This record gives sequence, C-alpha cells and structure tokens, in this order.
Amino acid sequence: MAKRERVMRMSVEQPLWRALTAYRVLTMVYAIGLFGTAYEHFTRPWLAVGYYAVLAVWTLATLPRVANAAACTKRFLALDLTVALTGVLLTPLADDPDRIASGGPTLPSIWTAGAVLAFAVKGGWRWAAVASTLVAAANLVERGSPARDTVHNVLLVWVAAIAIGYVVEVARASERTLARALEIEAATRERERLARDIHDSVLQVLAMVQRRGAVLGGEAAELGRMAGEQEIALRTLVSGGLVPVSRASEDAAQGAVVRAVDEPETPDTGPADLRTLLARYAGARTVLAEPGAPVRLAPAAAREVAAAVGAALDNVRAHAGEQARAWILIEDEPDEVIVTVRDDGPGIPEGRLAEAEGEGRLGVALSIRGRLRDLGGSAELISVPGQGTEVELKVPKDATGVTPARGKAAGRD
Repeated sequence: MAKRERVMRMSVEQPLWRALTAYRVLTMVYAIGLFGTAYEHFTRPWLAVGYYAVLAVWTLATLPRVANAAACTKRFLALDLTVALTGVLLTPLADDPDRIASGGPTLPSIWTAGAVLAFAVKGGWRWAAVASTLVAAANLVERGSPARDTVHNVLLVWVAAIAIGYVVEVARASERTLARALEIEAATRERERLARDIHDSVLQVLAMVQRRGAVLGGEAAELGRMAGEQEIALRTLVSGGLVPVSRASEDAAQGAVVRAVDEPETPDTGPADLRTLLARYAGARTVLAEPGAPVRLAPAAAREVAAAVGAALDNVRAHAGEQARAWILIEDEPDEVIVTVRDDGPGIPEGRLAEAEGEGRLGVALSIRGRLRDLGGSAELISVPGQGTEVELKVPKDATGVTPARGKAAGRD
C-alpha cells in the first residue's frame, strides 16, 4: 500500500518572506550608496557613518529572522522598527538642513519600508497600520512640517503596507481552506478504498449470515439479527457521512499545517450534526433516512431532539414489541429541522394519551412534547389503531435553549 502523508504543508506567504529578505539587503546598499554620493553635504558625517555601520550589521545579522513567520517574533519587529525610526530621527542631526528642507532622503531612506512590510507580512493589516503610523510620525518630526513630498511618501507607505497586510490575511485564509480541502479529498479517497474492500468481504458475509439465520430460525435467527445490526453499523462507519472527520489548521513557518485531531467533547464547540446523534439508533429493525449534507443544530438543541427520538423508540419497543420495525426520517428545511419517527405497531387507542396524562404517566408529554416545546418547536403524534404510530418533531434551526435533564419515558403513556 502506498504511504499516505498525514501532514501537508503549503505556503502562499513564504515567497513574500524571501522577497522581503532581498528587499532589506538591496535597500540597505541603496541607503549607503546615497550617503556616499552626498557625503560632503553632511554636517556630521561621522554620525551617519556610525548609523550605517549599525544598519549594515543589523540587516545582515537578522536575515534569518525575516526568513519565515515563526522566526520573525514581536520582539524582533519592535527592535527592527526602532532601528528605522532612530535613523529617521537622526537625520536632522547628521544632514544639512537645506537638504532636508528641499526633500532630501532620511538616513535609512526606503529601508524603513522593509521594517513596516515585516509587520504587514507577520501580523496583517492592523499591525501594518500601527507600524506605518509610527514611521509617519517620525518623518513629520524629521521634516519639521508636513511638506507635500513628506505627506506623499507617508501615505504611500501607509497604503502599501495595509494593502499587503490585507493580502497576507486573505492568503492565510486561503491556505487553511486549501489544506482542509486536500485533507478531506485524501480522506475521501481512502474511505472509498476501504469501503470497496469491506463491501467485497465483511459486508457480504454479514448479509449472508443474516439471510441464512432468518431461514434456519431459532438461535440462528438471533445470530442473523445481530449480524444485520452489525452490517448496518459498519455501512454507516465506512460511508463517512455520519462520522465527522475533525481537522485543525494552523500557521507555521512552512505554511498551513493540517493534522488529524480528536474532536473535543465539549457541548459548545460549534453546531452539531443531528445525523451523527441519530445514527446510533439505526439497527436491523430501525431504518435511518437522512440528507447527504450535515443537518446543523446548536449542540444543546441537537441533544434534546436526539433524546426525544430515543424516547419515541423506547415507546415503540415497550408497546409495539421488540419485533416492531421503526423508521426515522430527517428533513432539513430552510428554517427548521423535521424528524419523523414511524413504527408498524398496533397504534394507540383513541383517548389513551389523555387518559395516561390524567393518571400521572407523562412519558409522551414530558420526554417528547416537553423537550420540543422548550426548544420553541413542536411534537405531533398521529396514531391509527392497527396502522402504527407516527411522531413528527419540528425544531427551529435557531433553537439554542437547554432544559433540565429528564428521564426517558417508561412507556408510551
């Protein structure tokens, strides 16, 4: 069997880090070159030489820090921006005032934009807005007045950094979506392969045992019934439709990482798939019919509906007998979810439910109708003597209420 990779890494933003690394080196060389061509105009050239020495050492020494998101920490970003701002604020002390007034470049020149872009690639547009605002303030202090060219440069850096930060956030979201899609696709292919193998062996054997057991009768019939239940359970498992596959995506240095994880067993992690909760009721004498797509409800509401279905099935076994057949139908409507439980038992005599409630036996009233009423839904029971019973449960999709726990109904009445 071919080895299946369980962890996949993808990165749309990694090329941005490589580009930023090259940008920092090139703009450092450019800033030093500008200083070399205007050396004689500086009033304190030794101050500029000292700053450029620090800038060159810092740029080259920190190249690994801008190689990926993991290495580019918040502390590094703060120090990197401090180096840029310090160069901007030192410009009036080192350069000629006339050159500054005429729009001459700051000591770090366009290297400053690299520090701001690192914020954008690391933290998105919000981080970029903060960093570019600090650079804008430093440039206004350096110039002494909001001249047209200064404002123009400030706005350009501000808009570019925010735009790149926003693009990075979109890219990260796309990575997560793509990673999840690829993992689900791989899981689907594996599930289909397993389903084919199981169908050709185990399921066929279980189906044969069920048929032969029904023909032979006696203890063989009981074994056949158990084989039938296991066949249904196994078909549900390999179909993958009722067992959600959990995935977690996260950002790492190499991009989006996808791993198979366990679903946390907490009630409020997100909408629950009602099909999953009702799948346990399927068996040899209980048929579950459900949509192909998940039927989402709030976790508390889904559990209450499942409990009501369980109470209805308990009533079927208690009053229609263990040999009675039942059908569960799930309908996913735009505004509500409808679950119908129908059996082929003898039905309920007219007036029996009202009589049972008068005697204090409130199985249907509490375990079924009460649960749905508390959720803002309804439960309708239709029974014709000799033709079985049908319980229709309706619950709004926005139902979220949780009610105190109730015991299961002891009987239909």
